[in-house]
Amino acid sequence: MNIWIAIGLTAVGCYLAKLLGLLVPAGVLERPLVQRLAALMPVALLAALTAQQSFADGQHLVLGARAAGLAAAALALVLRAPFLLVVGTAVVVTAATRALI
Repeated sequence: MNIWIAIGLTAVGCYLAKLLGLLVPAGVLERPLVQRLAALMPVALLAALTAQQSFADGQHLVLGARAAGLAAAALALVLRAPFLLVVGTAVVVTAATRALI
Protein backbone atom coordinates (compact mmCIF):
# COMPACT_ATOMS: atom_id res chain seq x y z
CA MET A 1 0.00 0.00 0.00
CA ASN A 2 1.30 3.39 -0.92
CA ILE A 3 2.15 5.53 2.10
CA TRP A 4 0.23 8.50 0.68
CA ILE A 5 -2.94 6.45 0.43
CA ALA A 6 -2.58 5.52 4.10
CA ILE A 7 -1.99 9.17 5.03
CA GLY A 8 -5.01 10.27 2.99
CA LEU A 9 -7.27 7.62 4.54
CA THR A 10 -6.09 8.61 8.01
CA ALA A 11 -6.80 12.29 7.32
CA VAL A 12 -10.27 11.50 6.00
CA GLY A 13 -10.96 9.25 9.00
CA CYS A 14 -9.89 11.99 11.44
CA TYR A 15 -12.07 14.53 9.65
CA LEU A 16 -15.08 12.19 9.75
CA ALA A 17 -14.54 11.49 13.46
CA LYS A 18 -14.46 15.23 14.17
CA LEU A 19 -17.55 15.79 12.03
CA LEU A 20 -19.36 12.99 13.84
CA GLY A 21 -18.51 14.65 17.17
CA LEU A 22 -19.95 17.93 15.96
CA LEU A 23 -23.19 16.24 14.90
CA VAL A 24 -23.91 14.80 18.38
CA PRO A 25 -26.89 16.63 19.92
CA ALA A 26 -26.10 18.94 22.86
CA GLY A 27 -28.55 17.07 25.09
CA VAL A 28 -26.45 13.92 24.83
CA LEU A 29 -23.28 15.78 25.79
CA GLU A 30 -24.91 17.30 28.87
CA ARG A 31 -25.72 13.94 30.49
CA PRO A 32 -23.73 13.31 33.70
CA LEU A 33 -22.54 9.87 32.55
CA VAL A 34 -21.18 11.26 29.29
CA GLN A 35 -19.42 14.10 31.13
CA ARG A 36 -17.83 11.67 33.61
CA LEU A 37 -16.66 9.39 30.81
CA ALA A 38 -15.27 12.34 28.86
CA ALA A 39 -13.35 13.50 31.94
CA LEU A 40 -11.85 10.03 32.53
CA MET A 41 -10.95 9.25 28.92
CA PRO A 42 -7.65 11.21 28.79
CA VAL A 43 -6.48 9.56 32.03
CA ALA A 44 -7.28 6.10 30.71
CA LEU A 45 -5.56 6.75 27.38
CA LEU A 46 -2.44 8.15 29.07
CA ALA A 47 -2.30 5.16 31.44
CA ALA A 48 -2.61 2.74 28.53
CA LEU A 49 0.11 4.55 26.57
CA THR A 50 2.40 4.56 29.61
CA ALA A 51 1.87 0.84 30.20
CA GLN A 52 2.42 0.00 26.55
CA GLN A 53 5.61 2.05 26.33
CA SER A 54 6.96 0.75 29.66
CA PHE A 55 6.21 -2.95 29.48
CA ALA A 56 6.13 -3.83 25.78
CA ASP A 57 8.78 -4.27 23.12
CA GLY A 58 7.04 -5.05 19.89
CA GLN A 59 4.76 -7.93 20.83
CA HIS A 60 6.77 -9.12 23.84
CA LEU A 61 6.35 -8.31 27.51
CA VAL A 62 9.52 -6.70 28.89
CA LEU A 63 10.43 -5.89 32.47
CA GLY A 64 13.52 -3.76 32.03
CA ALA A 65 14.91 -0.31 32.58
CA ARG A 66 11.72 1.52 31.61
CA ALA A 67 9.68 -0.49 34.10
CA ALA A 68 12.24 0.26 36.82
CA GLY A 69 12.07 3.98 36.02
CA LEU A 70 8.29 3.90 36.12
CA ALA A 71 8.35 2.12 39.49
CA ALA A 72 10.77 4.73 40.86
CA ALA A 73 8.54 7.54 39.60
CA ALA A 74 5.50 5.91 41.19
CA LEU A 75 7.35 5.64 44.49
CA ALA A 76 8.37 9.29 44.28
CA LEU A 77 4.72 10.22 43.64
CA VAL A 78 3.58 8.20 46.65
CA LEU A 79 6.15 10.08 48.74
CA ARG A 80 4.66 13.35 47.39
CA ALA A 81 7.83 14.52 45.67
CA PRO A 82 7.65 17.57 43.38
CA PHE A 83 7.00 16.81 39.71
CA LEU A 84 10.52 17.67 38.53
CA LEU A 85 11.98 15.36 41.16
CA VAL A 86 9.62 12.58 40.02
CA VAL A 87 10.78 12.97 36.42
CA GLY A 88 14.43 13.24 37.47
CA THR A 89 14.14 10.11 39.59
CA ALA A 90 12.64 8.18 36.69
CA VAL A 91 15.41 9.36 34.35
CA VAL A 92 18.22 8.50 36.77
CA VAL A 93 16.84 5.07 37.66
CA THR A 94 16.17 4.23 34.00
CA ALA A 95 19.68 5.30 32.95
CA ALA A 96 21.33 3.45 35.85
CA THR A 97 19.36 0.29 35.09
CA ARG A 98 20.30 0.45 31.41
CA ALA A 99 23.95 0.93 32.34
CA LEU A 100 23.87 -2.12 34.61
CA ILE A 101 22.07 -4.43 32.16
